[in-house]
Amino acid sequence: MSPETTLRSGLEALGLSVEENRQDALLSFVGLLQRWNTTYNLTAVRSVDEMVSKHILDSLSVFEWIPPGRLLDAGSGAGLPGIPLAIVKPELEVTTLDSAGKKVRFMNHVKRSLGLGNVNPVQARLESFEPEAKPGTVISRAFTSLGQFVNAARHLAGEDTRLLAMKGRYPDEEIEALPEWAVVRSVEKLVVPGLHEERHLVIMSVCP
Repeated sequence: MSPETTLRSGLEALGLSVEENRQDALLSFVGLLQRWNTTYNLTAVRSVDEMVSKHILDSLSVFEWIPPGRLLDAGSGAGLPGIPLAIVKPELEVTTLDSAGKKVRFMNHVKRSLGLGNVNPVQARLESFEPEAKPGTVISRAFTSLGQFVNAARHLAGEDTRLLAMKGRYPDEEIEALPEWAVVRSVEKLVVPGLHEERHLVIMSVCP
C-alpha cells in the first residue's frame, strides 16, 4: 500500500475529512522527516508507510479532544503530535517545545518548507518554559510518567487548562501515583489505523 493510500484510508477510519492540500502537506512532512532522519536520527521508525501510521495517524487520533486556541506540544521531538494537528486544524496556535536543538531546527525547517504560520518551535524544557500567554491545552506523547508531566506543566495550567498525555497501555499505576492536585477527567481509548498496539489518552486538569 502506498503512503498516500495508507494516509487516505487512515483518515477515513478516524472519521476525519481532510482537504487534499492538507493531506499533501502531511505527506510532505513525512518526506522531510525521512530525509532528515538519516542524519539527525529523529525517530526509530524508518519506512515512510510506518511513519504515516505510527506518527501521522497516531497524532491525529486525538483530533476530537483538541479545542481551538493555543496548544502546547511538550517534548515535541520531531513535531509530534503538534505539526500534524497544526496542518489539519489551521485555527490552532501550536507551540512545539523541545530541549534538543537539532529537533527544533528540524521543526523550523518544516515550518518554513510547508508555510505553517500557526506553528512556533521553541527550544526549552517544559518546567522552565514561560510563554507570553498560557496555553488552553498542553499535550505530550513523550513523558515517561504522568507524574513527571503534570509536575513539569503545573505552572502553565490555569483553571480551564487541559493536560493531555498520550500513552500506550492503560496507565493504572501512574494514575494512582498522581498528586492530589492533578485530576483525571477521563481516559479515552484511541484506535490508530494500522497500529496494532494499545493507545490511550489521559485527560487531566490541575486544582488551584
